[in-house]
Amino acid sequence: MNNYKIPAQTRIGHVHLKVADLDKSLAFYRDLLGFEVTMMYGNQAAFISAGGYHHHIGLNTWHSKGAPPATQQGVGLFHTAILYPTRKDLAVIYDRLRQANYPFTGAADHGVSEALYLDDPDGNGVELYWDRPTAEWPKQSDGKLNMYTRVLDLEGLLKELGTS
Repeated sequence: MNNYKIPAQTRIGHVHLKVADLDKSLAFYRDLLGFEVTMMYGNQAAFISAGGYHHHIGLNTWHSKGAPPATQQGVGLFHTAILYPTRKDLAVIYDRLRQANYPFTGAADHGVSEALYLDDPDGNGVELYWDRPTAEWPKQSDGKLNMYTRVLDLEGLLKELGTS
């Protein structure tokens, strides 16, 4: 039983979030981050995606309409991580959020990736990141990953856009 390994091609298909206000969540995920609505379930739920997939994120108010924001302490979702295909794509969303004066909770260089952190309207953590090519990932002498958390060079990130 301990020898089982999940197939390497397995992926997290989607995340489904309980939200207090569907319109506020759509303003964040659709209008600010740019996800597309693939389906509305009345005024109680929305399914959103990137690139036409059936849905990457589900948003619903079935058990949470009008509920207070998620707390930092306690069990639950730490963050939803949204993977961008390139560093330039991460720079574009960073610049978009910056221009909208949307508050960030952090930014980090993890060696394997560069990440921006923020909270959605319900206080759920959101990580926006891109992965460096695997050949560039920092490794220990035994070949194992050597991830770290360092300050992300935000000015360097903006240079991907040709401006600063």
